[in-house]
Amino acid sequence: MRAKSLALAALFGFAAIATDAAQAASEQVGEVSTAFRWVGRNDRVVVEAYDDPKVQGVTCYVSRARTGGVKGTVGLAEDRAEASIACRQVAANLQFVGKLPLQEDVFTERMSVLFKRLHIVRLVDPKRNTLVYLTYSDKLVDGSPQNSVTAVPVSAGNPIPLK
Repeated sequence: MRAKSLALAALFGFAAIATDAAQAASEQVGEVSTAFRWVGRNDRVVVEAYDDPKVQGVTCYVSRARTGGVKGTVGLAEDRAEASIACRQVAANLQFVGKLPLQEDVFTERMSVLFKRLHIVRLVDPKRNTLVYLTYSDKLVDGSPQNSVTAVPVSAGNPIPLK
């Protein structure tokens, strides 16, 4: 039993370290209720905007389910693994903050108390000079294959700087 407690403590320590991953600024754009709850918040779909911290002028909009009720209100509910993403160029010109790796987590956020996270990953397609954004969720033991992808083409006159 003691070994099991130590293993869980080690996993919690790993989860605390993992929360320090790259963070983009997020802002809730809106939400719609999907199911009424007598106690606590309703179940809802939330739309949030995430500005890419290394590509000024790109914003990703992510919609995902948020569980309500008592557990959801106090942060103990596990949100569903489904999410949708649409990224767009929102400025006249894109500006890159340093060189970009071919793949990088732009944003991660906890979706449940234990080990479930939402990810937004930026992939660079150098052949097409395009930024590709992928959203998915994972769990320590059993992740979800459900995902969503979007792409932002970059003008030929503005090559993406690669690491």
